[in-house]
Amino acid sequence: MSQTGSLMGFVHRRRRGAELFLLVLALMVGIGAYAAVGLGVEGVVPADLVGYGGWLTALIVGAHVTVRLVAPYADPVLLPLVAALNGLGLAVLRRLDLTYEANGLDQHTFARQQLIWMTLGVVLFIAALVLLRDHRVLQRFTYTAGLTGILLLILPFLPFIGREINGARIWINVAGFSFQPGEVAKVMLVIAFAGYLVLHRDALALAGRRVVFVDLPRGRDLGPIMAMFGVSMMILVLQNDLGSSLLFFGLFLVMLYVATERPGWLVVGGLLFGAGALAAYTFVGNVQNRFNFWLRPMDYYDQSPGSFQLVEALFGQGWGGLIGRGFGNGFPERVPFAYSDFIVSTIGEELGLTAVMAIILCYGLIVERALRIALISRDGFGKLLAVGLGAIVALQVFVVIGGVTGLIPLTGLTTPFLSYGGSSLVANWVVVALLLRVSDQARRPAPRLEPVDDSGADSESTQVVKLK
Repeated sequence: MSQTGSLMGFVHRRRRGAELFLLVLALMVGIGAYAAVGLGVEGVVPADLVGYGGWLTALIVGAHVTVRLVAPYADPVLLPLVAALNGLGLAVLRRLDLTYEANGLDQHTFARQQLIWMTLGVVLFIAALVLLRDHRVLQRFTYTAGLTGILLLILPFLPFIGREINGARIWINVAGFSFQPGEVAKVMLVIAFAGYLVLHRDALALAGRRVVFVDLPRGRDLGPIMAMFGVSMMILVLQNDLGSSLLFFGLFLVMLYVATERPGWLVVGGLLFGAGALAAYTFVGNVQNRFNFWLRPMDYYDQSPGSFQLVEALFGQGWGGLIGRGFGNGFPERVPFAYSDFIVSTIGEELGLTAVMAIILCYGLIVERALRIALISRDGFGKLLAVGLGAIVALQVFVVIGGVTGLIPLTGLTTPFLSYGGSSLVANWVVVALLLRVSDQARRPAPRLEPVDDSGADSESTQVVKLK
């Protein structure tokens, strides 16, 4: 490396070849797991393996080609990680489909429907990258995104289209299709929070009034975003969707801390969370039940509502041990929602703790890449957008896997890219597209400046070195 290169920075390589190699490994995971399901459950290779593998390969290759053409400097690790998780999730759903059919239960086509939703997610992924050439354009729609997010959260309250499932009113039903608008709302609120915080970060960071150990900003600076956050939280509480409430609260707190760089906000947020949790436990029966199930699961095993699902999931994971029982040798169907909220328990029972740790590592890498993107981003909006999108994945994975493994009370969220659910899968593919767009902008060489050479120096010494 030249001396000028060491002073001015490195040039990011495109690394699309590395991404392609990792995608091949990811496809081997997805297609191999699908074949292993057929061998483990039915004793033969699935008859539709070629068609399934071709469809999955076409989707992933289409996403890769799009990134290569319109975002050549994007992060090369994100897409393979997502492809591997999505492929493994499809295989596990197929395993549950075969078990339900063998036991004479209702015909389920979770894997087929999830593949259709994945197709839609990849299409929107491609559309987002092609249409959104600069993520900074989203900053113009700060308040529009915030209002849209709140309206999406209100939709389940509307008559005729709003639906209540398992005690939570978070679904809408249009033309026979169920959709969870909160999944899209989380992306809209990340854009809104990032746009507002980057615009008012100086005012929020400056001390307005010191209360105990926290420097609070002026009310007129913090008021609008607090109002937006309060309305969204109120809606989520009224919907009895405490998992999403925790997700949005954590998202807001993380982005506020990153924007202001004041640790005091974490303390304030922790105190508010503790007070809110205590109030919810005291006055909300559903929250009290979940805490009781978490603390004493065996005491509520036979009750309704009870801890039957949690106990069966914990026993299944314990039976799976370190390397699992193998596809077809477990009993994940004993857990009613093994295909959605408890899909990690299915993986833990049949693939063992090793597979669960590998999945957690994949999610950790996704979050790490998002934070890396935030660090190298050249604009404040891109930094906060990447942090917010990474925080969504981190918080959701912690809440879901923590609940299934007994670390924290159950909350009812889906595991990104693994669990069955169209709205979650589609929204998370858009999240990945936004992260890739920010990373492409951040890793792209800085614009070349015209050298000014009035001294007659040779052109080589006046060349502008590309920034990292």
